[in-house]
Amino acid sequence: MFIQKTQQALGPYQKADPLTKVEELQIKFLRLIHRIGLTPENLVVSQVLYRLQLASLIRAGESDVKRPVLKVNTARGIATELESTGSPNLDLSLRILVLGKTGVGKSSTINSIFEQPMVATNAFDPSTDRIHEVVGTIKGIQVTVIDTPGLSASYGNASHNRRLMLSIKRFIRKSPPDVVLYFERLDAINRGYSDQPLLKLINDVFGSSIWFNTILVMTHASSHPPEGSDGYSVAYDAFVHQCTTTVRNYIRQTVSNAQFETPVILVENHPMCRTNNKGEKVLPNGQVWLSQFLLLCAATKVLADANVLLKFQESFQLIPKNSRLPSLPHLLSSILRPRSLPNGKSFGDQDDVYELLDNDNDEDDYDQLPPIRILTRTQFKTLSKAQRNAYLDELDYRETLYLKKQWKEELRRQRERMLHQDDTYVRNDNYENSDSQEVSEVSDMAIPLSFESDNPAYRYRSLLGNDQWLVRPVLDPQGWDHDVAFDGINLESSLDIRKNFQASVVGQMRKDKEDFNIQSECTARYSDPRHHSLLAEVDIQTAAKDLVCTVHGDAKFCNFKCNTTGGGISVTKYGNMYFVGAKLEDSINIGRRAKLTLNAGQIRGCGQVASGGSIEATLRGKDYPIRDDKLTLATTILSYDKEMVLGGSIQTDFRAGRTVKMSVNANLNSRRLGQISIKTSTSEHVEIALIAIFSLVNALIQRKGTEASIDEKKESTSIDL
Repeated sequence: MFIQKTQQALGPYQKADPLTKVEELQIKFLRLIHRIGLTPENLVVSQVLYRLQLASLIRAGESDVKRPVLKVNTARGIATELESTGSPNLDLSLRILVLGKTGVGKSSTINSIFEQPMVATNAFDPSTDRIHEVVGTIKGIQVTVIDTPGLSASYGNASHNRRLMLSIKRFIRKSPPDVVLYFERLDAINRGYSDQPLLKLINDVFGSSIWFNTILVMTHASSHPPEGSDGYSVAYDAFVHQCTTTVRNYIRQTVSNAQFETPVILVENHPMCRTNNKGEKVLPNGQVWLSQFLLLCAATKVLADANVLLKFQESFQLIPKNSRLPSLPHLLSSILRPRSLPNGKSFGDQDDVYELLDNDNDEDDYDQLPPIRILTRTQFKTLSKAQRNAYLDELDYRETLYLKKQWKEELRRQRERMLHQDDTYVRNDNYENSDSQEVSEVSDMAIPLSFESDNPAYRYRSLLGNDQWLVRPVLDPQGWDHDVAFDGINLESSLDIRKNFQASVVGQMRKDKEDFNIQSECTARYSDPRHHSLLAEVDIQTAAKDLVCTVHGDAKFCNFKCNTTGGGISVTKYGNMYFVGAKLEDSINIGRRAKLTLNAGQIRGCGQVASGGSIEATLRGKDYPIRDDKLTLATTILSYDKEMVLGGSIQTDFRAGRTVKMSVNANLNSRRLGQISIKTSTSEHVEIALIAIFSLVNALIQRKGTEASIDEKKESTSIDL
């Protein structure tokens, strides 16, 4: 009687009113929940019912529907009564597409959900070699599963994956799936996991809309968690959360939406899996995974159909195609890094150099040195080892003093020009009276003795420039233009506009058969004798088909003789997205050789926030800046996406000998990721020996790896026999 009254109330709207169809979907969903054995109080069930109710209320208000919207309690009563009577039949079907790499358990899961062997499985070889449909009935609903061959790993054959995806796309064109299942193995997710190329390929072939109806299926869910840092096994829930978060983050990066959430299902297909009293497979956390599987698939189907009926689908959009979110940590590091001046030095270093000059009260020691006799090669060979070292040390000492003298004289000349010249800057004393703006040809490349067609010296050899502008080609022998190796044009200019006001422009344009890339950086800096400085920078570059424009401003003020405080703001436009950031920094000079720098900053945009800072201590060499010896210790902190990363680094530049320079850089963060870099440079010919040593070591390592693989093959062959 109750059902008849409800049908009579809905009868006049059954053909024309989409709200009625949504209410019918709601009743069907509640009937399926009753069959699965769940209650409307379940978290997923309550969320689905809330969304359906909210969507119906919104559309009812917009369309001025006179009748009231069907309430949840009323729909629940109708579903219960229909299930108790056993009629009518549940008119609900599911069409499911499965995707995943080979060996993740797609075919085994299909057999598990139908509770009978529907497809062949093989633990060692791929069991599915073609796209086919598997049809069956589960809890009274018709389920059609589209089984597909396994994809290769991200580092595997990308062309094979693309061909397979295109064939799947053609197969589902006439009848699209309601739900897409993307499979991963829970026990295969570790710190080295990276399937971003494969996910990006799925996004490119099927479109970003595929992720709206995608459920992440984690097989082998009864795998034993790994050991933690304390030697004990990690808690099961923590292990599952870490693995699912890793895969979800890669999906978020693929769809370029940090708030995108992919539903997750844990699956265990092993025949020895633990079961309950009803014979249902139970996971280590006590969850019956088959009920959860049917619930999430039905919820995805019902919500998708409701979006189509109520025309909400257009309002659910990811960011535009061919667009992606830039990395906020990368933008933050760009804000915090020292800005470059037209002369190539960091913003603030020039003032430090002048401060060193002011504090240097020593007389020019080079002029007070006694004359030295320069020995010939024959005379040098007659000296003993101790005499040779003493002679070379004396030459090195005199060279350092001479360079220091030249450095002081150059700084004094620069300061005099800044104080007495307002409009013109003379770069060289030999050209003080030259104001010609005519284009002059710069010296050409050396032409090899024998003609070689691939040598770029025979083409585009000249550089055109004057006293302000320098234009040169960008040569790339590996570029698309193999005939002339000419890929672009580079433009540089640096000039002093007025007293204490400098500007520079650096730009590059590159063109190949498909893309056109530009990159330009315009910088202007003002400084006064009190060491107060202002810097403005505009950076424009292309990223794919989007134009990235960044406007940055920095200011530094000398509070005390040894302390400088500064700050900066930055605005970045990436397509239709804007990112705003700011920073504060402070530096303290301790004597002439030590410097402590602290900075902190934050950047916001597209609902995301990244914050960070660093503390850096630098100890310079006694001959700085003539000899650029220094030791730098730095500690950094980054907070992004509810995660904090701590890092530390050490960098040292020193002279390992009179002709050898070395640079050692090492860093490590709280994720246990780090890097060690060692660079050497010498004026002697030992680099040839080093190349030979590295080649021999590399050959030995490769040979050892080849022998190990051969041994493994032999062992596997013997086992098979």
